[in-house]
Amino acid sequence: MERIIIHSDLNNFYASVERKLNPSLSGKPVAVCGNREERHGIVLAKSEEAKKCGIKTGDTVWQAQKKCKDLVIVPPRFGLYIEYSKRVRAVYARYTDLIESYGIDECWLDVTKSTLLFAAYGGEKYTVEDGVKYYSDGFLRHLGDEIRNAVKEDVGVTVSCGVSFNKVYAKLGSDLKKPDGTSVISKLRYKQIIYGLPVEDLLFVGKATAEKLRGMGLTTIGRLASADDGLMLDKFGKVGQTLLRNARGLDDDPVRHMDDRREMKSIGNSSTYAEDVTDLRRVKRLLYVLSESVASRLRESGQGLADTVHLWVRDSKLNDFSVQKKVRHTALCGEIASHAYDLFEKNIKPPFKIRSLGVTVSGFDNGKSQITLDEQVGNYGKREAVERCVDVIRKKHGYDKLQRGIVAEEPNEMRNDVKNTHLIKPAKIDYPDEG
Repeated sequence: MERIIIHSDLNNFYASVERKLNPSLSGKPVAVCGNREERHGIVLAKSEEAKKCGIKTGDTVWQAQKKCKDLVIVPPRFGLYIEYSKRVRAVYARYTDLIESYGIDECWLDVTKSTLLFAAYGGEKYTVEDGVKYYSDGFLRHLGDEIRNAVKEDVGVTVSCGVSFNKVYAKLGSDLKKPDGTSVISKLRYKQIIYGLPVEDLLFVGKATAEKLRGMGLTTIGRLASADDGLMLDKFGKVGQTLLRNARGLDDDPVRHMDDRREMKSIGNSSTYAEDVTDLRRVKRLLYVLSESVASRLRESGQGLADTVHLWVRDSKLNDFSVQKKVRHTALCGEIASHAYDLFEKNIKPPFKIRSLGVTVSGFDNGKSQITLDEQVGNYGKREAVERCVDVIRKKHGYDKLQRGIVAEEPNEMRNDVKNTHLIKPAKIDYPDEG
């Protein structure tokens, strides 16, 4: 049975919520920006009017104001955005219980069996070509429009919808008609709609992968779809097979039930800085701040120890780089930070201008690893006990009350509690192994 998958993407979400609550902002260029005094003076979201001025997510406040002198800046209210996100999901739940989140402002919906949506359509649901029955474009567009209109009426924000027969194409479709539009990528016409699009438009194709594909002449989704299976396997391994399946429309990944909880595969955090980071000492200090957050979350998660450390870097031109390495199982901040800094030194050479940093761990042992003799000699257990004590003290008295020496060198970093407050996380990441 042909599936009907909708990908919904809330338009300029943070800015839209602010406009909903303050109608005087309507029609004005609006940017939701972090607090400059806490080194988070960057654009987190912007309205369509701000976009037309050239303002981008990640711009500093002064850059945004330079591009648009009439820009209205409002501070973020993350708790409020989470509440609105829940309200939108409650609308989706009227039509289906197969709702899978992809961030605070995006969801996949499987509406294949949504009798409520189907009943409201009075036209022909099917079209026949070469003896094969397909859902009609008009019917599929109706489903997306119904979702959009329901969200707009009940919550007061707009959403763009992509409607297709798999998750990958549905996600691509939601990007084709923004804001507040519905795009249909049907099983009958998908090749003519998307095969001419740039290969980086495909879900999970990050910058590094796109560059490698372009170097092979695979510049469009259609060219990728027609690539030799053996060549892709040789160049990309199993990832190459996934890329081919996605490009060819063969993705069969199900939309999860709204109550399902994904198995935790990684724990990480990232921060974006108001000014360029240009010296190694500060990089090291910031990596310790992030690693403390990651280590604390790892201990809280009950996932045990991790055996892989990932580093993500974004420069002043918003170019992304990421790399990873296998390590001895650990949940210690000092070890995670040391590995992250080692990756940075080996791969990022001065001079550099860093705008964002991210640290992630994965490869959890779920408590099954045994302490080796080497770890016993290094007093691993005692060091972990110390870090757990630090967690307790911070929870009771505040994050900044107990700090490592390197972090305390800079008071602003000392107050940067990224464990409980974080901003931007990359959407497309390639993680090549070190070396």
